[in-house]
Amino acid sequence: MKLVKNTFFKFFFFYFLFSIAPWMLFSNIPGVNYLTEFYTKGFQGLVFKFNDWFLHVREKLNIEGYGSGDTSYAWAEFYTILILSILLAVILTVFDKKKKIAPNFSYWLLTLIRYYIAGIAFSYGFIKLFALQMPFPSLSQLATPLGDFLPMRLCWMHMGYSVPYQTFSGIMEIIVGLLLVYRRTVPVGLIMGLGVFINVFALNLSYDIPVKLFSMQIVIACLFLLAWDWKHYLNFFILNKTTQPITSFNFNYTKKWQRIGRYILKSLFIILSVGLSFYEAWGWYQEDHADEKCPIRQGVYTIQTVTKNNSSVPLISNDTIAWKDFIFDKNGKGSINTRDTIFNIKYGRGYFNYTTDEKKQTILFKKLPTDSTDLFVMQYKVIDNKTIELKGKVKNDTLFYRLEKSNRTFPLAECQFHWISESNR
Repeated sequence: MKLVKNTFFKFFFFYFLFSIAPWMLFSNIPGVNYLTEFYTKGFQGLVFKFNDWFLHVREKLNIEGYGSGDTSYAWAEFYTILILSILLAVILTVFDKKKKIAPNFSYWLLTLIRYYIAGIAFSYGFIKLFALQMPFPSLSQLATPLGDFLPMRLCWMHMGYSVPYQTFSGIMEIIVGLLLVYRRTVPVGLIMGLGVFINVFALNLSYDIPVKLFSMQIVIACLFLLAWDWKHYLNFFILNKTTQPITSFNFNYTKKWQRIGRYILKSLFIILSVGLSFYEAWGWYQEDHADEKCPIRQGVYTIQTVTKNNSSVPLISNDTIAWKDFIFDKNGKGSINTRDTIFNIKYGRGYFNYTTDEKKQTILFKKLPTDSTDLFVMQYKVIDNKTIELKGKVKNDTLFYRLEKSNRTFPLAECQFHWISESNR
């Protein structure tokens, strides 16, 4: 039994060591970044080799991601870590004569994992606290038929719609982080953290959100720490027996410099994980809620008149390429009811980013905020609070649009709440 436990410990030691990669925390330090970059490139090369030799996740691994954590490379990397961990665990077990887990060794692994979980809890907790991770549905999304959305976007809007619920989720994650920072409250923090992160993992699985692998690893980390002291939890929660205090996270710092170093490192962790996470989330919140000085009012605009090369163009409802409306949202985002591939086509609408120049009275359209190329520039003229005229050259045609702000409202955006409901809605 000791041999099995010893082998499993070695496996999880390498698994978490490769997965967490704590040395990457120093990647921004001049000089050290060369070493971390050498490790990153070397490990990536190994993943590609393993995939070519026997994994075959995809013929060509995608390492970019574009916001996804479930890329073919990510899964190949996960399988590579599993294989390496098994091989190294077996090799060390064969050559390890003591066949015993060193208490100090296990302490540092358990500590690394719990601070890893705490850091993630703080990071995601604070952006949820300010309802930033899942934004409230935009006008473009509200104007899109429900059936046009993919499952992930549906879930994202579900979370973003209710600011109180998202804030509650953030508070729960922050509490998990705080409980894991202090040794006496680690057991409660792990139980609570397992519940919080299993819920996140279930959402990712159920709505095809591409963070399945990452959320699964957090759940594995929580389960590992709970399994390490499984007898204590079994006696307390199931068998109703007396149990001894959990001491796995205790360490006897015999020397003064060790105690001072511990307080310094713990203080740095709290400052960076709590203070910096809060500061960044607060800055993001202020930026997101800052008053926008844009001459074009936000809203849904219907097209009243269209001319192409000075000739009137009829509005044909079944023409998928024709532009049928304009939506100008906050933060320089918008969309048009069209399938015209000049825009970023998502959920049946053409999305764009825009910036205005009040002096020149021009509006610049871009496909993506990260795209350095401009789509086109149009002159705008604000006739009154409801009417805008746009004129400019798009592709090889000179287009003119007269837009009128619609009075359309979206009941979903009103955030209705009723203590008393006489009927189901």
